[in-house]
Amino acid sequence: FESPLSQNITRSPGNMEPANKRNKVGADDAKCINAVRALAADVVQGAKSGHPGAPMGCAPIAHVLWGHEMNYNPKNPNFANRDRFVLSNGHCCALQYSMLHLTGYNLSVDD
Repeated sequence: FESPLSQNITRSPGNMEPANKRNKVGADDAKCINAVRALAADVVQGAKSGHPGAPMGCAPIAHVLWGHEMNYNPKNPNFANRDRFVLSNGHCCALQYSMLHLTGYNLSVDD
């Protein structure tokens, strides 16, 4: 018996395929990630405060979480089984605002 841990393969409960066999980032994913990066950079520039490095660097993580993993509903943001996105890095708050806006929460670009 060879343990999966000894194979250095990441597995998630929803997909027991080895990580290196899963779908790679496609063109649509890349467009979404770049849209998040651009919006986050605009947020920082519009606020005339902060630095866009963290939100731009974390955009792929946010895309995977918000686009494929998290359970949420912008039309009913208080339902009991929702996932919470906790972001403790203040330098990255532009990412959270961008994701809330892009996923349909009542948060305008001006906010």
